[in-house]
Amino acid sequence: MWLNTLLLALRSIRRNLMRSFLTILGIVIGVSAVITMVTLGNGATMAIQSQISGLGTNLLQVRPGQRMGPGGGGGAAAFRESDAEAIAAQIGGVLAVAPEARTGATVVANGRNWTSSVIGSTNEWLVTGNWTLGQGRAFTDDELRAGSAVCLIGETVRRELFGDRSALGEQLRVRQISCEIVGLLNSKGQGAFGNDQDDMVLMPLKTVQRRITGNTRVNTLLVSMTDGSDPARVTSSLTQLLRELRKLADTDENNFNVLDTKQLAETLSGTTRVLTTLLGAVAAVSLLVGGIGIMNIMLVSVTERTREIGLRLAIGALEREVLLQFLIEAVVLAALGGLVGIVLATAASIGLSAVMNVPYVFNPGVNLLSFVFSAGIGVVFGYFPARRAARLDPIDALRHE
Repeated sequence: MWLNTLLLALRSIRRNLMRSFLTILGIVIGVSAVITMVTLGNGATMAIQSQISGLGTNLLQVRPGQRMGPGGGGGAAAFRESDAEAIAAQIGGVLAVAPEARTGATVVANGRNWTSSVIGSTNEWLVTGNWTLGQGRAFTDDELRAGSAVCLIGETVRRELFGDRSALGEQLRVRQISCEIVGLLNSKGQGAFGNDQDDMVLMPLKTVQRRITGNTRVNTLLVSMTDGSDPARVTSSLTQLLRELRKLADTDENNFNVLDTKQLAETLSGTTRVLTTLLGAVAAVSLLVGGIGIMNIMLVSVTERTREIGLRLAIGALEREVLLQFLIEAVVLAALGGLVGIVLATAASIGLSAVMNVPYVFNPGVNLLSFVFSAGIGVVFGYFPARRAARLDPIDALRHE
């Protein structure tokens, strides 16, 4: 009986192909919109997590001022290199501490010039930021102590100034000094805030302070924690130590701020997930619209086939058999729309992921849920027309013109 009923439903759908296509269009749009929104949202969340993890592993960023961002310093005193040494020596659970002095400068080499970020720090900076060397070496202790004219460069600077050549051992002029390129950093790509992480020149901290900025200011302290350490405990110990080093009274507010990049990643990822859910819910409204379209067409179909229904009932067909026929027809329409929607959503997600530069993350759960929901739409909105058909009086149905 089930097979025969299914064949009858398919024959009815094939009899009116254009009408059937227009009927399932709402379901197709709804399913494809939901899956595409959720897939792109998951990809954006993964991209944010990946970019922020690229800043460093278990990283705390400490900056002067009571808040992050431009103008957040509020005239607060900068850090000193000795602050980084005190943190490394006195706080447990710390893997590496890197003082950072940063400025912008035009760098010149090989007859070309390029405006880039110049960073002064120690070899610990490579550890805190998960940087690896593609060629060359890190700074020696003597170079760090003496403030030697040596540097490491990112992939963007190498490409813009040297093209396809290896820059190792070449001379690079940064403002008024010329330094030797002793190492090339592997590429890390775009950062969490849209910046190019490879567009930088790394020099010893004392070199930048003495010969470029002309002061001993340290803009940022980068503190990398060991795996398994408690970020809250490390942050609390770090805050207490810096208050002592900066001679703040108990009633004074902190004139520095501590940013946990892991917490930042969780906050941004949570926001992205909320927006993804919201967009998915909005897109799901079109599924309900598609369900109403199915109900409308099924009611029209019942009216058109009134004599056929009456004939079936007159020769002995049961009400439940007529009900099942029209219900299966509605479910087949909705399920077919769900399958087409999944195919379109997959193609759209892959294409848009490439355009938006986010990873394509296939989510079998949302695809299966969308298909089941579309079939459920067919059951819910197809039941009323099917019940109406099943309850027709055979004599009245046969008299219908």
